[in-house]
Amino acid sequence: MGKPITVVWLKRDLRLQDHAALNAAIADGYPVVLLYVVEPDYWRLPDTSARHWQFIRESLLELGSDVRALGQSLTVRFGDVVAVLAGLAEKFEIRAIHAHAETGNLWTFKRDQAVAEWAHHQGIAFHEHRQFAVIRGRLDRDHWHRAWQAFFASPPTGMARFQTPAVDLDPGTIPENPVAHLSAPCNDPQVGGRRAGMRLLDSFLGCRGQRYHREMSSPRTAFESCSRLSPHIAYGTVSLREIIHAVRERRHDIHAMPATDRPKGFLSALKAYESRLHWHCHFVQKLETTPGIEIENLHPAYDGLRPDNSDDLGLLAWKAGKTGFPFIDACMRALDHTGWINFRMRAMLTGFVSYQLWQHWREPALHLARQFVDYEPGIHYPQIQMQSGTTGINTPRIYNPVKQSNDQDPDGAFIRRWIPELRDVPDAFIHEPWRLAPIEQIDLGVEIGKHYPAPIVDHMAAARHARTNIWAIRKNDDFRDQAQKIVKQHGSRTFKQKRPPAGRDKSDQQITFDF
Repeated sequence: MGKPITVVWLKRDLRLQDHAALNAAIADGYPVVLLYVVEPDYWRLPDTSARHWQFIRESLLELGSDVRALGQSLTVRFGDVVAVLAGLAEKFEIRAIHAHAETGNLWTFKRDQAVAEWAHHQGIAFHEHRQFAVIRGRLDRDHWHRAWQAFFASPPTGMARFQTPAVDLDPGTIPENPVAHLSAPCNDPQVGGRRAGMRLLDSFLGCRGQRYHREMSSPRTAFESCSRLSPHIAYGTVSLREIIHAVRERRHDIHAMPATDRPKGFLSALKAYESRLHWHCHFVQKLETTPGIEIENLHPAYDGLRPDNSDDLGLLAWKAGKTGFPFIDACMRALDHTGWINFRMRAMLTGFVSYQLWQHWREPALHLARQFVDYEPGIHYPQIQMQSGTTGINTPRIYNPVKQSNDQDPDGAFIRRWIPELRDVPDAFIHEPWRLAPIEQIDLGVEIGKHYPAPIVDHMAAARHARTNIWAIRKNDDFRDQAQKIVKQHGSRTFKQKRPPAGRDKSDQQITFDF
């Protein structure tokens, strides 16, 4: 029998601070192996992309450096997790494996089950620790809000304090790419690593967040006024508990200022931001409770409603940012370039492909998952279904792309930035360039249908068609009975509202995720 060790299996928790799994492993009293496994089968899935790995790789490189500074080592392996653990078990006596509970896609769910089964057969304790207020197993939604508050009431634990020497083990290498031909690289992505995350948190609480509640809806302002911490939350370079406590501390400090010295609007902004952090766990809980919503309609009455055709020309145009609707296309191109767009625009993009283009949500969900650097399955799939109208408990939102364009980008500055073909189109036509007379198009050097596409759909007629079909399904009694069951399992609660209205989840009136 080899030397006894404790393994910390890192997944979406790439930090040393406020790390429950690492702290528990250290408390075991044995030398700790910090293990990250690059899993090629995961990176071949249709919801993974190069931009995800780019962020993770930067975070791992920084984490490895920080671990070495503490006299320890980050061990990186390539392959199947069970096989990697079995290899370690041949050299060492693994006394326990500690990991954070992950609400990932169905592949990671089955992977975690395989690890648990292997550990059980080997007689190795496998401990999964919570890092979010997400409850695994039997769930009582009536008291979930209280459980959230209780979980985040305790302060973050700070930097881990290793008590034993490093294990003599080849650290391995962090590959440039986990597999060949990984899709969706990013030209201007957010930087990974804890230091970048803490800089964002400091600047948001110091100044950028002052107009958060007023500027999070428009992509013109959201890139600066939102915290931009979403990828750091998704991959755990900064813990959600750390962020929540930092927000509360900042709110306390502002409250303590003389009224005349308080930065205008900052308290309202931070209150709004903390409410979004609460909704993070609320939505992750939905996928934890019902993993099948990654691939199936939450409400089965919508099965077969829309075609599921990944080669549809409208869907391909939507992916490419060439629908002929300038604001839709500008948002998609900005997302492609940066890996991020604000929540309202994510909802609009999803709504447009679901309602105006009448596409099944599954393929758009996979495309957006690859595009979002901050892809968090627990938020992504419940939100995709919510915005495409298949939950059965949320009011369908059919965004008018022209109205959104006028509201969020009135002078077209955002459109012109991302669609240079339209840079010379006057403000009066920037939202609907197809209204330009042919001679005006020639004079401006932008012929619609040649330099920039004509609209691929009559958006008003398509919206009417979608609304008619969606609401027709919602009118029968069987639909309502199932909707009530869904609300009981997934609906939001507060202390004063212990039972939600039948067949409706009031969170659709409040939810935004502009982290």
